[in-house]
Amino acid sequence: MSRDHDTTPPTLEQRARRRVALKASFYVHAIVFALVNGGLLLVSWIGGWGEGWGHGHRHAMVFPLWGWGLGLAIHGTVVLLQLKGDGLTQRMLDHEIEALKRREGGDHP
Repeated sequence: MSRDHDTTPPTLEQRARRRVALKASFYVHAIVFALVNGGLLLVSWIGGWGEGWGHGHRHAMVFPLWGWGLGLAIHGTVVLLQLKGDGLTQRMLDHEIEALKRREGGDHP
């Protein structure tokens, strides 16, 4: 039993939609990061963070900031590589098509 796979390349609109979705997901992540960590910073400044723990824990809000910041940086790197990789994949595909055309001695697919 064989499965049919759609081997047609994605249309320009499909590629654009994918790129927009990648960017939008990162923007949402960055906005939520800024809002939540800004709120934690505000609570820390007001003095509510770490109350009852003693003065030494007042700066405990840096732990989620660093951890989540690392996650946001990784997300941004993955998005950037996928966006740049899209162009690289297309260039490699174009190169292989040209090489096959030269090898076969014609312009037919």
